[in-house]
Amino acid sequence: MLIKFTTLKERLHGVILNKGEQGYDTSGLQEKLDNIPESFDSILSFLDEINSLKIRNDWEYVEPSSIEEIKANSDANRIKSKITEIDLKDSSSKVEAAFLASICGCILGKPLEASLTGDEIKQALIRSNQWPLNNYVTGSIKEFLPRVHSSHVETTRENIRYVAPDDDINYTIMGMLILEKFGTEFTHENMEELWIHHLPINTTFGPERTRLLNIGLNSLDPIPRSNFLSKGGVGKTQKSENYNTQKSEKYVKEIDAINDYLNPGDELCGAAIRADAYGYALPGNPELSSELAARDASFTHNRTGVYGTMFIAALISCALVMKKKDEIISTALQYVPQKSRFYLRSKICFDELQKATNWEDGYSRINNLLKEYGHCRIYQEIGMLMNSFMFSNNTSEGICIQVSQGADTDSFGATSGSVLGSYYGHDGLDKKWLSLFNDDIHTGMAWFFERSVSKLAKRMGELPIKLSK
Repeated sequence: MLIKFTTLKERLHGVILNKGEQGYDTSGLQEKLDNIPESFDSILSFLDEINSLKIRNDWEYVEPSSIEEIKANSDANRIKSKITEIDLKDSSSKVEAAFLASICGCILGKPLEASLTGDEIKQALIRSNQWPLNNYVTGSIKEFLPRVHSSHVETTRENIRYVAPDDDINYTIMGMLILEKFGTEFTHENMEELWIHHLPINTTFGPERTRLLNIGLNSLDPIPRSNFLSKGGVGKTQKSENYNTQKSEKYVKEIDAINDYLNPGDELCGAAIRADAYGYALPGNPELSSELAARDASFTHNRTGVYGTMFIAALISCALVMKKKDEIISTALQYVPQKSRFYLRSKICFDELQKATNWEDGYSRINNLLKEYGHCRIYQEIGMLMNSFMFSNNTSEGICIQVSQGADTDSFGATSGSVLGSYYGHDGLDKKWLSLFNDDIHTGMAWFFERSVSKLAKRMGELPIKLSK
């Protein structure tokens, strides 16, 4: 067996919990799992049961998987082409600013990425004389928190010398590489090619690591997957080869089953942190940017994990060209299924924020509604993203608001930077945020050698121009 039996059971436990939250009838599955025989075949049989689960009769949401069905269940009145005329030069400049701001938001949040609440962070910032947050936190913050992220040794203010490695930044670069090489027609097979080439496994987490393991295992097969998993089956082969081909097909499908269904994080924010490049590349075209984001997200995630990614891409696309913040958010919400948990909970957050008097009131309202959805769990964090966008006066203030709200501070610090930088441009970010990096970025990616922050930002800024041709 390629994975320890105890690990398989632990992951299946998470899958069962997720399936229940996604509306499936999981009655009796947990008890069956507790008593499952210790064998590979028993696990595969159990996976078949998971794959055949039915949605409960009382389930009120509609959450499709295919892009055609997602579009059919999104707002029928949304604009399905460019929402306005695009100034490519202006958009290119704003994309540069957005990428730079995303880096700053990410590094600002990294020391605090420890499943902290906004209240815990506020109290620590007050006690360390750093409230309200207006700069990278100092190393003294760790004295006032129950825990800090291990990266604090290179991401606190007095220790920053470069952009520290982070998966959020890596995935934005990966989105850029996908679009540069394959354009808007990229496939999951294209993503496999680039992921295994550029992403060391210890730079990935959750579903992304699961998928990367899947790709690696499949690469061991002597027969390329495309030879026997293409449309039309195994094709014309000699009879002497046919049996071995069928065995290989069965093997690959079993490995895919292990990796596709033992994925308890399929609604977490791992795909959402991959949205940025699709928003950057398509200013004023939320229809296409959200579609590309869905294609990328569905490589590892389902339902909320996909819809959250679509919303972020659409939000960035709209922020690059629209002026009114409320309209940017309401427009971006049109590009996700309107009867999904994601839309309905995001809409509630948006409605509450329109009643809020300031960002702290907004945070309190969202946290009171959705505090059970903490670190990485999308719903509350999307609400907090809207909050930091709506109540910021510039990019610098906005990334500080975002990180001050807690939860996944580096991921959504980065995402907020992308949204805010897209909206405010270069003028919204004070130079102090970038100066400490010494124009040096350490990505930890394989076969990616750009070390200049400014050059990488300019390359990111070329995306709208390249995709317009």
